[in-house]
Formats: sequence, C-alpha cells, structure tokens
Amino acid sequence: MAAAVALVNAVTSAGGDASQEALQRLLRENEFFWREFEARDAEEFRRWGATLRPFFEAASVEDAMRLLNELMLEVPMHPHLAVHEPHGLHMHYAPPSSRLPHRFRATTLMNLAELVVEHGLSRTGVCAADGCDRVYADTSRAGRRRFCSETCANRTNVAAFRARHRPEPEF
Repeated sequence: MAAAVALVNAVTSAGGDASQEALQRLLRENEFFWREFEARDAEEFRRWGATLRPFFEAASVEDAMRLLNELMLEVPMHPHLAVHEPHGLHMHYAPPSSRLPHRFRATTLMNLAELVVEHGLSRTGVCAADGCDRVYADTSRAGRRRFCSETCANRTNVAAFRARHRPEPEF
C-alpha cells in the first residue's frame, strides 16, 4: 500500500520527484526488487502512478471499483504463493518471469482492491491540509487518518488552534 501511495505522490504531487533515482529509492524503501529496475522502466512507473491517482480521488466506492476492475482486466495476474526474505510466506500476483513494472502494477492493484473490500474508501484520499495535494492510505487499526503526513496534520491542527484562540477584533 505504501508503495502505491509513494508512487502516486512522486509522480502527481507538487514537489514530487519522479526521477529514475527517486523511483529506485521508492522501490528499495518499499522492499521491492529495486536492483531489477532498468532505465526503460521509469516511464512505466510514472504512467502507473498517474493511472492510480484517480483511485485516491474517487468520490464513491462505485467509482473506485470501476477503476480497479478496469485495471484488473488490463493487468494480467497469476496469483501464487512465494517465500523469500524479508517477507516470508506471502502472495505474488504476477509470474516471477514478469518484469519489475508488471509485478509492481499487479501488487499495488491487488493491495488497493483488498483495502477497498475491507474498508471502502474511508481509509484513502487526498490530504486534508490546505494546499497539499498528496494522497494517503491508512492501514492503521483506528483508520482515522486524513493527512498525508504528521507534518500536514500538525500544521492544520496548529492553524485551527490559533484561529480558535485569536482575539475577537474590537469595533
């Protein structure tokens, strides 16, 4: 889930970094086989990030379902069990022979679909902070997240606190 969010933010958000180096770092930080990244993959990852953005902006579960279902028809998947470090036993959604961009698409697509099945759209969206266009996905137990980061949440809370405690102007 974090990989999908990071990619969408890198590719579509103001201040995002969709350079080849940033994409490789994103893959490494999210424990994908980043060493398999080839220069020709960068554009595929950028397109996938732009493709996923509408999911996070979806106004209804039906809109999100429509998008995910269309993408699941376009991205061939072959689910199978795999075991390797650091994950242990887990699911892969594309054949091992697939190139890295295809494996990434299949994995992020299935993770988003599973999140919608379990929680609807209550755990995804665009950051609620004024001026921020980054997306988020909340996988916590509480599921109350509305900001892309602690920085945006804190900035918004401080602004709201100051507005509540601002003295009334005298006329």
